[in-house]
Amino acid sequence: MPLHMPRRSVLAATGALPLLPALSTAVRAEGHASIAPAPRARSFTIGSFTVTTLLDGSGANDQPQSIFGMNISPDEFAQVSEENFIPSDQFQGYFTPVLVEAGDDKILFDTGLGQGGIQSALAEIGLTPAEITHVVITHMHPDHIGGLVQDGAEVFANAAYITGQVEYDFWTGPGADNGLGQRIGAEVVPLAERMSFIGDGDSPRSGITAMAAFGHTPGHMAYMIEDGDAQILLTADLANHYVWSLAYPDWEVRFDADKEAAAASRRAILGMLAADRIPMLGYHMPFPAAGFVETREDGFRWVPVSYQLG
Repeated sequence: MPLHMPRRSVLAATGALPLLPALSTAVRAEGHASIAPAPRARSFTIGSFTVTTLLDGSGANDQPQSIFGMNISPDEFAQVSEENFIPSDQFQGYFTPVLVEAGDDKILFDTGLGQGGIQSALAEIGLTPAEITHVVITHMHPDHIGGLVQDGAEVFANAAYITGQVEYDFWTGPGADNGLGQRIGAEVVPLAERMSFIGDGDSPRSGITAMAAFGHTPGHMAYMIEDGDAQILLTADLANHYVWSLAYPDWEVRFDADKEAAAASRRAILGMLAADRIPMLGYHMPFPAAGFVETREDGFRWVPVSYQLG
């Protein structure tokens, strides 16, 4: 798939998924006392690694076809939605960074919206941002870099930073002078002295390997996490809805910069996951954002984890 794409097409698709309201901290039923808050962290065992999904935020949004399935008719979108027991006029969005604890390393993949959710999720497992040793940025949409800086101060002050060379070069190169480019210049570029730049097949540390998944952004990366015979693929924004993006990987997504390349990445990587029966983590999948993929007609089906990963 192409490494280069027209800058104009990328700049038109820099918003990422809409910034949805943070997950409410309590649920109240009519006539009943408050129920305990839903958990924001879920841990899995991958060999000797502990992999924890961290719910940074969640909320409902209407007009889903303004984001998903832009190249199909409203009737087809409505029919597919009905067949899969979901409304065609609303969807629930999730924003889920991932923490990998490997030896003494505490590696955070993406930083969320910047509304404090990541700090709350870390606190649930007894950690503070100061204890994060590495921050990996899968790509530079706002909902993935939003938690880097808060009130002008670096949130993960003791961390080293890692991101893809292609991604960084695009957003800091000439012509990326839109609002997102300016934000990256203000919040990401100052961290460059502590940043390592990697490419397809490189390893941020032993047991974690970068995998090019270009299309959503010019340098969007997935990461294979493996220890011994255990594996899980962190797919970031490869597929952003468990039905509309998996069952129909060719449906166009508003925030995919190169829609053809993004669809090709989805087909290649989801096909590999299904064939090899490797679980995946998806940033926008329903929390806890972990599941399996199986083939379904010309697409794929999401099978959420229950107790398989410990």
